[in-house]
Amino acid sequence: MVLQRTKNEERQARLYEFRALLEQRIVLLDCAMGTMIQSYGLSEEDYRGKRFIDHPGELKGNNDLLSITQPGIVRDIHEAAMDAGSDIIETNTFSSTSIAQADYQMEDLAYELNYEAARLARETADAYTEKPRFVAGALGPTNRTASLSPDVNNPGFRNITFDELAKSYAEAARGLVEGGVDLLLVETVFDTLNARAAIFGITSYLEEQGLDVPIMISGTITDASGRTLSGQVTEAFWNSVRHANPISVGLNCALGSKELRQYVEELSRISDVPVSAYPNAGLPNEFGEYEETPEMMAAEIREWAEAGWLNIVGGCCGTTPDHLRAIAEAVSGHPPREIPEIPKKLRLSGLEPCNIGPDSLFVNVGERTNVTGSARFKELISNEDYETALDVARQQVENGAQVIDINMDEGMLEGEEAMVRFLDLVASEPDISRVPVMIDSSRWSIIEAGLKRVQGKAVVNSISLKEGEEEFVRQARLLKRYGAAVIVMAFDERGQAGTKERKVEVCERAYGVLTEEVGFPPEDIILDPNVFAIATGIGEHDNYGVDFIEAVREISTTLPHAKTSGGISNVSFSFRGNDPVREAIHAVFLYHAIKAGLTMGIVNAGQLAVYD
Repeated sequence: MVLQRTKNEERQARLYEFRALLEQRIVLLDCAMGTMIQSYGLSEEDYRGKRFIDHPGELKGNNDLLSITQPGIVRDIHEAAMDAGSDIIETNTFSSTSIAQADYQMEDLAYELNYEAARLARETADAYTEKPRFVAGALGPTNRTASLSPDVNNPGFRNITFDELAKSYAEAARGLVEGGVDLLLVETVFDTLNARAAIFGITSYLEEQGLDVPIMISGTITDASGRTLSGQVTEAFWNSVRHANPISVGLNCALGSKELRQYVEELSRISDVPVSAYPNAGLPNEFGEYEETPEMMAAEIREWAEAGWLNIVGGCCGTTPDHLRAIAEAVSGHPPREIPEIPKKLRLSGLEPCNIGPDSLFVNVGERTNVTGSARFKELISNEDYETALDVARQQVENGAQVIDINMDEGMLEGEEAMVRFLDLVASEPDISRVPVMIDSSRWSIIEAGLKRVQGKAVVNSISLKEGEEEFVRQARLLKRYGAAVIVMAFDERGQAGTKERKVEVCERAYGVLTEEVGFPPEDIILDPNVFAIATGIGEHDNYGVDFIEAVREISTTLPHAKTSGGISNVSFSFRGNDPVREAIHAVFLYHAIKAGLTMGIVNAGQLAVYD
């Protein structure tokens, strides 16, 4: 008796073929669904069909609804793309999240839209048997921005939350997967925080169901500045989403092939996964029409293929099956891009990348945006003087801080509310938000609240083994899903590690749990062997400074790719009030700690003395 394979087994068989195809040649994506739909000149009645004839509000323009009301048209478009050579067709679901469908009062239809579009694409693809065809579930960016305010007069305002986005994307992904897609394509990313929420929601759903459905990610450079709408450059965008372990990363929309060229080239250099590109047919003219002909577009993309930049290519707005045929011919015979080996580094991001490797200079983490370490910052936050508090952050960056540490752990503050408000305001200040953020708290709820407000790859400060391995593992797994790097304090069930031997022991144990049990990238682990105060008058404290330095030296040489950090001002705490002495101690301490391998330290970037 022949047993029918499950959808998941069938998907895994197709994915085996897909991965093999990626190694053999440049894979062809499809063209613009919206452009093709416009060519039909559909009326309001066409969009409504019989089922939605009495639906309140206008439905014309809700292209995703056509998978239900006009499935024949959507099928014809899929077939036209495959006839032109497409290996991958995208589902007609660019706006099928509940968030986007709310514009049409159709948010309750989100699952069905995704399921029906996926089922339709799957059936259409399966009818083409001469070569494998694959279905990518399209997940557009929604019409909201999680890291930008829609109100220019209120930069701290947001009209969507991370949790709302994650839930909406998870629902859409469920419909797509149950409908039969092979891949999930998070595309046209103009706000990376939206994409990070999508990744969180999708991976949570897939893990809960025990499913392996690869994620494709495609960002959008919106203009000649070379940045996304939310301000990130290409490498910062990639640093922010690479934790998804996507099967491909790429760029699409907004720009034509000539304008997109330099950013595709950059992505091909820095990405250690296959690269996709599907540009518009040029830039729209004053009538919103795209004028780049198939021949013009193909000539440009041929050069990309010759340069070895491409693994997957297709077309976005304004492209048709004719563009696809020309592109297919242009890339034919050119081998796919070879995936480079990228050195393991701690790759953080704000609006710009911050890559930290063995050859990097010492990284200054600005400490003054910390209510527990700065009386002035604490007063500003307590008095809700956030504008001046932003000046403190700005001064830290201007004085050389490559990361800013933000801490709102104060008993008289609503810590979560203060962290969220400050981070939302920081996001509106490019001269501050260009650097990554270190979210610093002893309260897990504040850490999570902070992670949901930053579009870049942040550092969490900190977690530890203090509460035992179970809680440590739980938090680490969540941080991995959020895509954050983590500082681990040398603190376990027995307390804080004081001697060099104990510091190394606790750090080695934490590193082992993270890398072996959690699968945490070792380059994203930052170990803090505890900087304690010297000269306290207690004899057993006399060696604290040396113990830290020697622990750093051993950790740096025995735990591959791990970084080290410390709160430098702690070492001189016995001399508080005597700034010249403290600055001198910090300079000497840092000199020897950096020589021993210290990667970064939390410092006052404006008060670092030079010691030689």
